[in-house]
Amino acid sequence: MPSVNSFRMGPDREGRFGKFGGRFVAETLMPLILSLEEEYESAKNDPAFRQEMDYFLKHYVGRPSPLYFAERLTEYVRSKTGSTIGGEKEKGAKIYLKRDELNHTGAHKINNCLGQILLAKRMGKTRIIAETGAGQHGVATATVCARFNLPCTIFMGATDVERQEPNVFRMKLLGAEVVPVTSGTGTLKDAMNEALRDWVTNVDATFYIIGTAAGPHPYPEMVRDFQSVIGYEAKEQMLEAEGRLPDAIMACIGGGSNAIGLFHPFLDDMGTQIYGVEAAGRGVESGAHAASLSGGRPGVLHGNRTYLLQDDDGQIIDAHSISAGLDYPGIGPEHAWLHEVKRVQYLSATDKEALECFQLCARLEGIIPALEPAHALARAFDKAGEMERDQILLLNMCGRGDKDIFSVMDALK
Repeated sequence: MPSVNSFRMGPDREGRFGKFGGRFVAETLMPLILSLEEEYESAKNDPAFRQEMDYFLKHYVGRPSPLYFAERLTEYVRSKTGSTIGGEKEKGAKIYLKRDELNHTGAHKINNCLGQILLAKRMGKTRIIAETGAGQHGVATATVCARFNLPCTIFMGATDVERQEPNVFRMKLLGAEVVPVTSGTGTLKDAMNEALRDWVTNVDATFYIIGTAAGPHPYPEMVRDFQSVIGYEAKEQMLEAEGRLPDAIMACIGGGSNAIGLFHPFLDDMGTQIYGVEAAGRGVESGAHAASLSGGRPGVLHGNRTYLLQDDDGQIIDAHSISAGLDYPGIGPEHAWLHEVKRVQYLSATDKEALECFQLCARLEGIIPALEPAHALARAFDKAGEMERDQILLLNMCGRGDKDIFSVMDALK
């Protein structure tokens, strides 16, 4: 492993995590990006900003989210393993869930949206835009815009508008304008492209709330910091519940906001193994997937250098996943760096595995997960089955499955 003083360092002044990140934006946007960075640095050192964030996280979002011992999932894993040969300890780690699906709006996304809307207020912005895939970021953005009385426009791929109808209705109910994007495959990449086009032409009054830990600097750092509340809470709760940190933590990854939020506070705790789970779609070997680290290579998209799905000419290949929140052809630059320095191990799970775990979690724990964390559950069962019974695996349950009911019904037919 390369010599690194701290895995929680960075990015550097240019917004780079090693060779990843940076800010590759239109000249029109550069002054806005620089002013956003300046305002964010100021806000981080302002006790009043932190106080306002903490108030709304507690009384509006509903934090801290619970840490839950998933007893029946643990029993299920142990029933599949049994005793090992030679009298060794039986396998099957204890599985805990960090239940961010219980946040207001049903996912982790509101942690970041709250921080960014407060920044928009500080900067005097009067209009909010956002992109969304599964719709959870769109719902969270529409929610904070309603609360703080700011108009918002949500760009959403036409394909995702169809498969995430409940969230589209929620966004409109909250007062947002939802703009279907028909270019490309009508998914998250295309929605982000359209949001960036809007931003370039409306720079003065508009604030762009990016939902994932990607985009030009300072967005990857900023989103990570706002989502790190997940990991800091989890550390404190785990110490209270078990008297020690978990042996392994795990989260699903599209762009990577929920994952980096859980991972970042644990990065320097070398006794804790860290796993991210990408969407393998119909299988990485099939080409129909969204596993940027497993099946991609470095390139530039949406203002940052990271691992991308692309052809030999550098053209972006459309991603596929049954989960609208994971079918992005890239990954946040900090994840790309953590992959290369080998601090985090990135795995993948297929559509079929996610569907199986979606149903299993509902039947065993009475928790209907979003399709996104259902991918992580697939690898959590495998990993917990390899671990000893006195070990602990913590998984981020980053979203609930209300939004996916119709997609799952169709898939199971």
